[in-house]
Amino acid sequence: MNDFDDDPFESFERESLSARAMAARPAPYLDDLNPAQRQAVETLDGPVLMLAGAGTGKTKALTTRIAHLMNTGRAQPNEILAVTFTNKAAREMKTRVGRHVGGVIEGMPWLGTFHSLCNRLLRRHAELVDLKSNFTILDMDDQLRLLKQIVRAHNIDEKRWPPRMLAGIIDTWKNRGWTWDKLPASEQGAFNHRGAELYEEYQKRLITLNAVDFGDLLLHVVTIFQTYPDVLAKYQRWFKYILVDEYQDTNVAQYLWLRLLAQGHKNICCVGDDDQSIYGWRGAEVGNILKFEKDFPGATVIRLEQNYRSTEHILAAASGVIASNADRLGKTLWTAAEGGEKVRLIGHWDGDEEARWIGEEIESYQRGTRGLDPIGLNGQAILVRASFQMRAFEDRFLTLGMPYRVIGGPRFYERLEIRDAMAYFRVVISEEDDLAFERIINTPKRGLGDKALATINGFARDNGVSMMDAARTVVADGAIKGKGGKNLGELIRNLDRWRAIMAWSDKPGPHSDDVIDLDEPIVARPTGVETPLSHIELAQMILDESGYTAHWQNDKTPEAPGRLENLKELVRALEEFENLQGFLEHVALVMSNDTEDAAEKVTIMTLHAAKGLEFPVIFLPGWEDGLFPSQRSMDENGLKGLEEERRLAYVGITRAERHCTISFVANRMTYGQWNSAMPSRFIDELPAEHVDILTPPGLYGGGFGAAATASPREQAMQGSDLMDKAAKADVYSSPGWARMQRNTSRRAVRAPAEARNMTIDVTATPAFELGERVFHQKFGYGTVETLEGDKLTIAFEKAGQKKVVASYLTTADDVPF
Repeated sequence: MNDFDDDPFESFERESLSARAMAARPAPYLDDLNPAQRQAVETLDGPVLMLAGAGTGKTKALTTRIAHLMNTGRAQPNEILAVTFTNKAAREMKTRVGRHVGGVIEGMPWLGTFHSLCNRLLRRHAELVDLKSNFTILDMDDQLRLLKQIVRAHNIDEKRWPPRMLAGIIDTWKNRGWTWDKLPASEQGAFNHRGAELYEEYQKRLITLNAVDFGDLLLHVVTIFQTYPDVLAKYQRWFKYILVDEYQDTNVAQYLWLRLLAQGHKNICCVGDDDQSIYGWRGAEVGNILKFEKDFPGATVIRLEQNYRSTEHILAAASGVIASNADRLGKTLWTAAEGGEKVRLIGHWDGDEEARWIGEEIESYQRGTRGLDPIGLNGQAILVRASFQMRAFEDRFLTLGMPYRVIGGPRFYERLEIRDAMAYFRVVISEEDDLAFERIINTPKRGLGDKALATINGFARDNGVSMMDAARTVVADGAIKGKGGKNLGELIRNLDRWRAIMAWSDKPGPHSDDVIDLDEPIVARPTGVETPLSHIELAQMILDESGYTAHWQNDKTPEAPGRLENLKELVRALEEFENLQGFLEHVALVMSNDTEDAAEKVTIMTLHAAKGLEFPVIFLPGWEDGLFPSQRSMDENGLKGLEEERRLAYVGITRAERHCTISFVANRMTYGQWNSAMPSRFIDELPAEHVDILTPPGLYGGGFGAAATASPREQAMQGSDLMDKAAKADVYSSPGWARMQRNTSRRAVRAPAEARNMTIDVTATPAFELGERVFHQKFGYGTVETLEGDKLTIAFEKAGQKKVVASYLTTADDVPF
């Protein structure tokens, strides 16, 4: 039968009555359930909240419940509404139900995602919201094109108020269930006080085009149900049982849709875990699951707490962290399997050391050299809070030739923003690099169309010159006019200027103290540059002056902040190389060390992408305040943001089956500066009896020489800003933090790469003193102004004041000229 027939209900009723008249079938599938799961399956009437912790078999319970509804004759497949968040989950659910009922399910037309189900409903009733049943669903590009037309028609400055920002605002409103005519007063100031007006016009244009966006699929159906009670009553009668997976991830519009449908019979079963609600940034409202009992008085709450995935130590560590959240329904995970390895906690000197150590540990697990059974690379994963953290691990694995995969996005050096940035660097180094020049010529947009690019390409071919030379000539000849020609001319001038700065900075010219090589040409100082620039400073200048940084700062998509962080990490990566060319050569060489064909690969992904997955071995790096929990999340959402970050920590720990390692660093290098990092506040929430602490003594108090044997308090008194903060901050004055600092280590943490490459003993006293005259290969002679570990502030005679690492300096007396 076609479920779009005008009056299908009578025949459905006859089928249902016939099914209910049948004797209940045997239910051997119930024997495989634990008591809580069985209760969740057999409690069929009324509202049920299945509060399912990580790894507790909630999919098994949910699919068994659907099968039980059909096997007992309570409902036919077409009378069950089952909602998932992904098509993959829907397919898996249908397959599992089929196993329980003895084969492939015939029917179940109403098992799918929110959007797919609402799409079908809306096409049945499109005329009720002034649409035709053959309406078009706009993708993001079409949506932005339409919004751009509307913004321009209202003479709004697109640079200051980009259409992409408006698209995000409107999407948020639709997720909240707000139509344009019902926006609350608190939202009227959005988009320079024009948001409501533009939202109205956008919706009217969509109606004219007979189109909807993804947010409309749900919002239109909610509007229909609220406006036409007879239509709502039909579906309330049709869908006798409603089941919802991942209820903690629903937004307000999805919540309204479900609540309207369940108002009659209230046979709704929601499955979820408030402790795993981690998608607030895309509209998910954890409050939906927290107020379930209030929305449905008399609801049965069933807690699935027996975990089949992880060891008792891993579960206890996760429970210890999440217990600090105030807004939660509460449950305690447990496992029948005893023993296992404790969660390991280790601090490192810096991010590169962290990546090296984790790489070694992965190899140890793979070979089984830790006294454990070998665990292949497919069974190991690194879960990071921010995508920029991936670079250090990717570099390490590429160097080792260790196969890896990145889930949820391309590998670091294959990301759009990284390829764009490196294309700029390539053109600065070599103006003959046509592929790189072609990539950046209109990135960001400079008003150059296909005709302009064809003109440049044609001139380059006809005259046998590079594209950049061709562009220089056609701009000078006026062959490309208008905004595009002006912007292209500025780009060429910038590229020439950056190239001149690079040449001058690499060889800033003879100084009075230097031996002059008459065979070497003297490089003139570029206009507007007073002192030589390091390749790190030059890279940042290129990204800023080209407009590329601003391009992503003005981009209002959810991905934009991550792209900016990746660009910062790219600049940070330059610290390890002498110049831009050396860095680009390194990237080319390591990327050629490809292991795509390897059968086994380590997995690298963000914590958000890891939800629903599990691995025998999990590494959780970067547990530092500001990074995790994210400072941006806390700044934007306060306590609510902190609690979501803590739920993310809970999700990360519970991905581990047998082994979980949490790590943090004392220092992160950013723009040539060593920045002290505070360990995450979540570390102190880990229960001590379930954690094996590997952090060496004195990590924050120097860690070398006498400091290595000093007490935590003595180390704090030695002048480390980080330890001063740690001693004074309330969150670190607890017994857990003190325990970690008192613990002695079985595993040493090495000094930074610069210190390890030095020929002097790193446990010795500092190699330089205040006021001492030193020499730097690039910046020449200078005087030490401040000392901060191995980082020194030098007043250079020619280059001005700069901060450098001690390993790049020698005393002036040791210079042989």
